[in-house]
Amino acid sequence: MAQLALHQVSKFFGGLAAINELDMSVNQGEVIGLIGPNGAGKTTIFNVIAGELKPSAGKVVYEGKDISGLKPHQVSKIGIVRTFQIETLFNGYTALENVLVGLHLRSNIGFIEAVLNTRSNHRKEMKLYDDALELLYFIGIEDVMDEPAESLPHGLQRKLGVAISLASRPKVLLLDEPLTGMNPSESMEMIETIRKIRDHYGTTLLVVEHNMRAVMKLCERIVVINSGMKIAEGTPREIQDNPQVIEAYLGGDDHAA
Repeated sequence: MAQLALHQVSKFFGGLAAINELDMSVNQGEVIGLIGPNGAGKTTIFNVIAGELKPSAGKVVYEGKDISGLKPHQVSKIGIVRTFQIETLFNGYTALENVLVGLHLRSNIGFIEAVLNTRSNHRKEMKLYDDALELLYFIGIEDVMDEPAESLPHGLQRKLGVAISLASRPKVLLLDEPLTGMNPSESMEMIETIRKIRDHYGTTLLVVEHNMRAVMKLCERIVVINSGMKIAEGTPREIQDNPQVIEAYLGGDDHAA
């Protein structure tokens, strides 16, 4: 059974179908790419999975349960977390403090504990601090832990955004264009980071990305969307050689050549 599946999912805005009867499945521990031309419906698919939009038809099933009607915070609580194209960092905080904020959101520190600063609260706060350091070292940005988030280079900001998302220990992580604005060296580092997340935590990853070279290197399976419909699915080699993909995504045979 797939860990996450979309069954005949459609999403209409007025008379326009942003997603049209989409079937898609994601198995535990996979790294799957979701690609397509601009306006194909990729971000809408993420919004439907994350609970930010309710499907007009069909259902989203996670670990055997229909989650189509859940709100974003409920979807996050059961283990599905997404990042965004534009990172939502706390710019007045350091990198370490940003990760601590993410950890506090899932902590079980009670109001009275926090106000009275009880011994129990102190132990929990120290554990959160240790967890934040572990995430910063894991992502590879420990050297800038005391730097303000807004002063970090773009590539490190993207990594910090991923570290914050990992603070909630997601089972499924939806990465929305994680390589946007990165140079080739930064892109390769992020690819290795994404692989580490899967290998270390067992996290399932669904990646929307326009960098085709990176998608081919990173993903084990790729789903191609055009006009809200799935037009192809397969391994990177199968997708690369698919005439429909070349036509829809790469702009035709002449461009692909």
